[in-house]
Amino acid sequence: MSEEGSAAADRVAVVLDYLPRGRADDDRPQYQKSPLAHAIDMESFQLYEVVLDSDFAVSIDDEITVEPPQEGIGEVRSITFDDLSGGAKSELEYVVQDLVEADIERYVEFYNEAGPITLRLHQLNLLPGIGDKLRDNILDARDRAPFESLDDLEERIPGLHNPQGIITDRIIEEIRDEDVKYKLFARVE
Repeated sequence: MSEEGSAAADRVAVVLDYLPRGRADDDRPQYQKSPLAHAIDMESFQLYEVVLDSDFAVSIDDEITVEPPQEGIGEVRSITFDDLSGGAKSELEYVVQDLVEADIERYVEFYNEAGPITLRLHQLNLLPGIGDKLRDNILDARDRAPFESLDDLEERIPGLHNPQGIITDRIIEEIRDEDVKYKLFARVE
């Protein structure tokens, strides 16, 4: 993990899966394996594998501080979607939904502030189901007045359904596909 200075905020992650016996593909004897957790950063959606002390147990949905590592946490390393356990993969969508729900203002601000990436591509076009027509409708409506909530956005934009689900789907796409050219929400370190 990189050190960003003492003024940097703690990085907190949500546990996606707890592996008390370590990774299944680890061929070492059991006594040499440490318990692990797979977790997702609450802000950047970075995925982590966290080595835990043998007496430190966590549960799915627990919040843990990964930087600086809280007591009971050993090594923290960044991983990709393909490195996640099956259990972590199945929990991912639910946890991302909860994280988006918990920080709705961030995503309302995204809809209010999204801008062009290139002359031909706009950030809004990167969201699933948003083509040029919906993008133009969103831009016109926010020019008249900023969106106050995702419900306000959905009410004012005909044809736009479930803007929160659209954000969630984009985040999951960015996490799953390392080759996504433009990352709006998930940052990989």
